[in-house]
Amino acid sequence: MGAKVAERVRPGDVVLVSGELGTGKTTLVRGASRQLGVREPITSPTFVIGRRYEGRVPVSHLDLFRLASLADEEPDLLAEYLSEDAVCFIEWPAVAQPELERVTLRIELRHGGGDVREITLTEAEGE
Repeated sequence: MGAKVAERVRPGDVVLVSGELGTGKTTLVRGASRQLGVREPITSPTFVIGRRYEGRVPVSHLDLFRLASLADEEPDLLAEYLSEDAVCFIEWPAVAQPELERVTLRIELRHGGGDVREITLTEAEGE
């Protein structure tokens, strides 16, 4: 699924990835990143907020799980990741949504029982 998502995005796009713990958000980002040419290991950036990877298309990967709001954070916390040259995937995006421009896709993952996942992909062009 991540590879299919990668086919739909371009540099400067922001992809919001939501879902409960353990639904495969980072796995989806890993698959998309591989398709975009990233060869290094993709790990969850929960404790560092974000990572940037070089590939055919650069990838920014943010995980905002531990943030209650952006109010107490540095004003430009997200700026280095939300660049025009990279595709940015944001896990747990609710806290940042009011600040985000150019959201292209919204992906919602849900447990479907066992190893099954239900995935909803919504085009968000024009936000």
